[in-house]
Amino acid sequence: MKIAFTTSDGVHINTHFGGSERIDVYEISDEGYQFVESIKFNYEIQEENNESKLAPKIEALTDCTIIYVVAIGGSAAARLIKKGVTPVKARSQEEEISGMLAKLVKTLKGNPPPWLRKALQQKPTNFADEVENEATV
Repeated sequence: MKIAFTTSDGVHINTHFGGSERIDVYEISDEGYQFVESIKFNYEIQEENNESKLAPKIEALTDCTIIYVVAIGGSAAARLIKKGVTPVKARSQEEEISGMLAKLVKTLKGNPPPWLRKALQQKPTNFADEVENEATV
């Protein structure tokens, strides 16, 4: 599964989802983890409308299972959850990505907590599945 992190330096989980210009993505399993890519978003400093920043970020994360952030607005969190991406707040801006990944690998080897088991449930794999899921909700 893929896990994403909002970061300004590639080391710490230290940016707000809406204002983050960089999101690092890792592939993780109970065997370990591997860096996949850095997704970069460039914004004009004068741009004040965070809503316009959300759509490309949410779209870029649709194949991720979890995104770790320092903070996230309610609208962004709801839109991510609707796409099957679980947002999780880091404990602080000093929390390191590598430490979180190591904890996740250890947790995956054992008995994941209910929130993680729910996040690990398969997302719809095709349009027909999505339509069926939306029809039953």
